[in-house]
Amino acid sequence: MDVLPVALVVALAMGFNYTNGFHDAANAIATSVSTRALTPRVALAMAAVANLVGAFFGTKVAQTIGSGIIEQPSGIDGLWLVAAALVGAIGWNMLTWWFGLPSSSSHALIGGLGGAALVAGVAVKWDVILTKVVIPMIVSPLVGLTLGFLVMAAILWMFRRVHPGRVQRGFRHAQTASAAAMAFGHGLQDAAKTAGVVVLALNISGHHSGDTIPIWVLVLSAIVISLGTYAGGWRIMRTLGRRIIHLDPPQGFAAETTAASILYVAGMAFGAPISTTHTITSAIMGVGSTKRLSAVRWGVAGNIVGAWILTFPGAGLVAALTWFVTAVFR
Repeated sequence: MDVLPVALVVALAMGFNYTNGFHDAANAIATSVSTRALTPRVALAMAAVANLVGAFFGTKVAQTIGSGIIEQPSGIDGLWLVAAALVGAIGWNMLTWWFGLPSSSSHALIGGLGGAALVAGVAVKWDVILTKVVIPMIVSPLVGLTLGFLVMAAILWMFRRVHPGRVQRGFRHAQTASAAAMAFGHGLQDAAKTAGVVVLALNISGHHSGDTIPIWVLVLSAIVISLGTYAGGWRIMRTLGRRIIHLDPPQGFAAETTAASILYVAGMAFGAPISTTHTITSAIMGVGSTKRLSAVRWGVAGNIVGAWILTFPGAGLVAALTWFVTAVFR
């Protein structure tokens, strides 16, 4: 197959990757910026570097996306299917970014692939989606909520006799490490997902075979998502950092540490493409609940959950419409 259509699909994948970077930059740094542990630009630069490094540890996630969501289509129509899926994911990312809602870029991508595959007559691997997408999608926020509460409760107990000023200063410094860990997890999960889509396109076109990830694909995905991260996602950052609950440094550290731990286990142990957005948001809610339940703005949280629920069908619908609209070019 001619290299031009493949190059266009890879470019579209990198476009999604870039929107993923600025859409999900808030996942890594919103808490550390809101607690004034880091300035926004320093936090973004640090997150970009950590994203870059984390991408090289997400090969299992990339393999799940590249070969586990849909059966491999063939020919030029297969590339159109991947392109339609990416348009669906990008469209959903831009819509939720505009409204400042931290929805999942990961689930937008998976929803786009599923929606495009259904209308194109390509089989969807529902068993893999159930075990590696749907179940982790439900479990990871519950774990984030519970573990965030427990980690914060442990911090409150361990430092109960230490002067509050010293605690605040100490955790403000510690947040540099926890924010970097969160950004590393974001790279491990999200840059790897884009790499998986690129490998799918390469397999369809005959330029690659199997589910191994070429090093240039990982490097390109890592660099682009890092550039997107550095561009920042200020609308969503305000939602995560301020509108759910006003965080202090110990709470920010607890939320970031909790979310990063979940991302590592899911990605490196199980290859499950979980949502960094769901994970950090639920961890923030769990941490905030230790103060008092009313401290969490559950109305804002409800809007976020609504965006979560709509992500799969929303991105899938945009992808399906793209497939039909582009029929005249096929």
